[in-house]
Amino acid sequence: MYEELYKEGNTAAEAVDRLRKIIALLRSEEGCPWDKEQTYESLKVCLIEEAYEVTEAIDNQDWDNLEEELGDVLLQVVFHGDLGQSEGKFDLKSIANRECEKMIRRHPHVFSNIRAESIDTALEKWENMKKKEKQGTLTESMREIPKSLPALRKSMKVQSKAAGVGFDWDNVDPAFEKVVEETVELKEAYRNGDFEGMRDELGDLLFAVVNVARFLEVDPEDALNFTSQRFIKRFSFIEEAARAEGRRMESMTLSEMNKLWEEAKKRER
Repeated sequence: MYEELYKEGNTAAEAVDRLRKIIALLRSEEGCPWDKEQTYESLKVCLIEEAYEVTEAIDNQDWDNLEEELGDVLLQVVFHGDLGQSEGKFDLKSIANRECEKMIRRHPHVFSNIRAESIDTALEKWENMKKKEKQGTLTESMREIPKSLPALRKSMKVQSKAAGVGFDWDNVDPAFEKVVEETVELKEAYRNGDFEGMRDELGDLLFAVVNVARFLEVDPEDALNFTSQRFIKRFSFIEEAARAEGRRMESMTLSEMNKLWEEAKKRER
């Protein structure tokens, strides 16, 4: 009955259409109970998780896993396309065509006689086209940044938009000074027992650190994830060393654990 769905597509279009037909079947009356119950809202978490799994595969340079995870992201797009088609809102074809039109419109330096001589000018033209399409204020464009975006990355985008109109320092030095200033204010709120103030000042400090990252052209999300993974690796060394001595970490002093921590750092060099 479903013989055609077992056959691999010979072209990208055939492969995507095969996936589209599989999803349509899964959501049909004779399909899967779980798939039939899904909504745009229920799939939000799935889409976010799949996107993060793609980034992890890239970080690990695991190309086989990356292929699989990209397929999972594509599945989410096709699934939403089927949902939209069943409700008469949109479908996979309209999704793809709309994106194609956007790409052509935002790349006048490719699809017209306007030329971009560098990456910077290409990005400038991209942003100019986005502004023309939105036709709103800069503040509105900041508010349109998804609330579900990781906080570090969202603050980076907010700061970049402000910098685009000149609301920015000339170099990184004042940004470093701002980190020191916000640290002092956070300590003051702590000493005063001002819990609401601590939240506000901690937010200011993180925002200032992101500003430094922006000047240094370092993605703060990637930097923090890297440090978290490095912490896990070093902590694992402490745990394994304690186990080798027949000890539990709870019985070790902080000084003993710090000594092993320094040893783990040396082994990384």
